[in-house]
Amino acid sequence: MELKENTIVNSMPRIGDLAPDFDAVTTQGKIKFSDFASDKWIVMFSHPADFTPVCTTEMSGFATRKAEFDALNTQLLGLSIDSVHAHLGWVQNVRENTGVYFDFPIIADIDMKVSKLYGMLQPNESETAAVRAVFFIDPSKKIRLIMYYPLNVGRNMNEILRALEALQTSDEYKVAMPLDWKKGDSVIVPPPKTLDELNARLADNSVEKIDWYLAKKNLN
Repeated sequence: MELKENTIVNSMPRIGDLAPDFDAVTTQGKIKFSDFASDKWIVMFSHPADFTPVCTTEMSGFATRKAEFDALNTQLLGLSIDSVHAHLGWVQNVRENTGVYFDFPIIADIDMKVSKLYGMLQPNESETAAVRAVFFIDPSKKIRLIMYYPLNVGRNMNEILRALEALQTSDEYKVAMPLDWKKGDSVIVPPPKTLDELNARLADNSVEKIDWYLAKKNLN
């Protein structure tokens, strides 16, 4: 029984899983995750602690580029193992010192419930601070992409936005993205699955064929 309980505590959500539900207190009030931003994508990200230097740069990055997430129909949701009072103090401190306002909810995960639920606590890194995790969650509450960074390495905001746009573009057009894809670049069309599809692909001049199994097209 003890092994089973430990397995549950240490389990980590995977790509394709439904995002675990939870209730939480945030800097913008209480939320129930299953009802939160029901028609939007969600980028949920954890940081180790308030009033720390790397976290301040990261949260400021999310705040200053919030309009780009808004344009992609995406709600930001932060988290750390600090009280809501610490969160509010930090938000105000950064606003006073830099003019940057963290205008998105930040979960006060003081009991570590959400951090444990999402595998944000990784004991070999720290037992008392969440690693820098990023969960990309679609409007159906399915986890689509996960990023993990250690405590001492900040995230890349350009990559977070690029990955989000790639996921949304892939869903809309049923295509895949090649290495280093960014908006405006050609996308990969699905490879043939039957001989008829193979013959059709060979005769198709509307796509750029590197070979029969690798073909690209421009969405513009």
